[in-house]
Amino acid sequence: MSARDEAGPVSARDEAGPVTARGEAGPGRPQAGRRELVYAVLLGVAGAGLSMWAVTRPWVVELAPRPAPLPPVRVARTGAQLLPWLPALALVTLAGWGAVLATRGRVRRLLGGGLTGLAVAVAAGGGYGLLGGLNGAVSRQWPLLCLIGGGCAAAAGVLTAARGDRWLVMGARYERSAGSVPGPVPGRSTRDAWDALDRGADPTDD
Repeated sequence: MSARDEAGPVSARDEAGPVTARGEAGPGRPQAGRRELVYAVLLGVAGAGLSMWAVTRPWVVELAPRPAPLPPVRVARTGAQLLPWLPALALVTLAGWGAVLATRGRVRRLLGGGLTGLAVAVAAGGGYGLLGGLNGAVSRQWPLLCLIGGGCAAAAGVLTAARGDRWLVMGARYERSAGSVPGPVPGRSTRDAWDALDRGADPTDD
């Protein structure tokens, strides 16, 4: 009779593996956390990148008068020219998602909160381009895209702030525990190991 038979019957719950406090099987939670991390980072990067591209487009076209009989000159001004701080915030927001991949736990959640604030400021810049009453002919699509991009990045930041401590760290699956590092086999001397190598055998085998 095996040791497992002597221990008594094993329930289906024991066979399924460790169970979390919410009743979910342990192996499934890392997969869900990995998906959430990927979705949040992709959404944040896409939103910040969209905002950065939108601020480089012409938001306003103004007519600068010139002495008669010369016609007025059309002057296009980008979002970056109207709001010089806006591309810097979008760039910091974009770079911050790389830090999300490299952090963990409470630090990652705090970073998610900071990225949310930056993204909201970017979205506010787009809203100002839409409703700020700028002089000249306003191209509404570019401030709108900036607003949408900032909103997407803000949603990703909220998700990170709420659940970032449950997600895996980049490269954690490749880390080896100390118990898995091979070491010397008890009961064998160095000479025995060399003799085994000379015979073409693996000295770590029992």
